[in-house]
Amino acid sequence: MANLRQKQKESTRKRLLEVALDLFVTNGYVATTIDDIATGAGTTRVTFYAHFESRQDLMRALIGELNEILDRRARPDTGGSTASPLVDAVRIGSRGLLADWLLNQARRWPRIRPYIIAATEAAAVDPDIRTLFYAWVEEVVADVVEGLDAADRFDPAARHFRGELAFANLDQTALYWMRNGGFDIDTAPEFDVMVEAWWRLVGTGGLR
Repeated sequence: MANLRQKQKESTRKRLLEVALDLFVTNGYVATTIDDIATGAGTTRVTFYAHFESRQDLMRALIGELNEILDRRARPDTGGSTASPLVDAVRIGSRGLLADWLLNQARRWPRIRPYIIAATEAAAVDPDIRTLFYAWVEEVVADVVEGLDAADRFDPAARHFRGELAFANLDQTALYWMRNGGFDIDTAPEFDVMVEAWWRLVGTGGLR
């Protein structure tokens, strides 16, 4: 019986997350209330609060799901997340390896699209979500810096900024793809431009 209750609890939590994500994308984060989410999930406000303290807490859980989709793992030393393939790609720095990593990310854009749209809008209007989102961005940048540190490539004082620019390039390309109906990432010049930018920002192309 306890096992059944646990499964029901997990199912309800998952349903709340699914409904919230759909409503955030369809109606917007600002316009979506806790009551909307609870009603859409076929439950009550009381049940919502049994699973999440607030919309911000729910968004934190959605970012956790995003990390799972992107194969980002928990970093024991900081409590944040990390992706060792990104660290390795930057450490080696070849155009081909960076292109492979970026292509692997781009092929996940259809799946992560609602998460990115919801988080981006929420961060624009909610200071708590903005702090959470920026912390997540910093985790990605930290992977780039770790790779650059391991390779001892570029001025140490500029490595973090290079990581910031690389992330911004990836983020804006992804948003461009998401907002313009998508393009064929295997053949599109936009993807090649992004790869070139990464190779020169954080790869060996910047040493030429």
